[in-house]
Amino acid sequence: MARPIKKGLEYFPFDVGFFSDKKVKILKSRYGADGIVIYQYLLCEIYKENGYFLIVDEDFEYIISDDLNMESNKVKQVLNFLLERSLFDSKLFQSDKVLTSAGIQRRYQAMVKARALKNPITVEGFWLLSEEETETFIKVNPSLNNSENNPDNSRKNEDNSEKNDTKGKEKKGEYIYTAPPGTYFEDSSLNDAFLLFLKVRQNNGDSLTKEQVQLLREELLSMSDKPEELTAIVKKSAMNGWKSFYPLKKARTRKTEAKGSKNRFNNFPQREYDFEEYEKQLLKKSQEGQNRVNE
Repeated sequence: MARPIKKGLEYFPFDVGFFSDKKVKILKSRYGADGIVIYQYLLCEIYKENGYFLIVDEDFEYIISDDLNMESNKVKQVLNFLLERSLFDSKLFQSDKVLTSAGIQRRYQAMVKARALKNPITVEGFWLLSEEETETFIKVNPSLNNSENNPDNSRKNEDNSEKNDTKGKEKKGEYIYTAPPGTYFEDSSLNDAFLLFLKVRQNNGDSLTKEQVQLLREELLSMSDKPEELTAIVKKSAMNGWKSFYPLKKARTRKTEAKGSKNRFNNFPQREYDFEEYEKQLLKKSQEGQNRVNE
């Protein structure tokens, strides 16, 4: 009786430039060592189980929480961050609850090359690499690697979705975006701030999918249960042109500091922001761009 073919790996390569990666630096800055540990835990599970992907369920966050002795809310925040920053493929996660990435699959190919040259490996699906990137010893089963998981067809579906859902237009390589209509939050002030944040992202050249917008919404909700605090967080991100949200820092009070005293930057004129005026400028800019498209 033939021995069953092992799917997973015993070990995987760890890049010496791991901590030099900008995305990893941001991960560590936002979530500390816990963020790095969660990311490495997920990579171990991916390579161990199927070699290049991992199917998760609604209980997975709690399993990680128990294994690592961390709060499940933090696990969820880190996972959302990893998906938002494309350290894992967000489209596959939304459609099939699968964790993988093109980088993971390239490393998988390198690791199985020795054994696969003798016995080619047929992948089970969720394969992201193009035909040119896929090694000859990797056989992609078309019936398993359906249109949703095929990179070429996925791109076509994504392009069609963007045309229908965002009503965007492309002209000479420039993407003109109209903020998607709809209500993301019950609180009107929070919803307006969130829509403005999306408009800022688009004016800065970022094209967001529906899945990425949903991940941003979930990440924001995990920071507070107070609408006014969430609104302040969103406004701060929009004002600074940030790509994500960050918790508000609590202001320090000094008992000995006299009222109206200057701060430690008293040699420089202090800048005051008018959020409403900033919003008007953005809306005017967006309207001017739309008018140019219509001309």
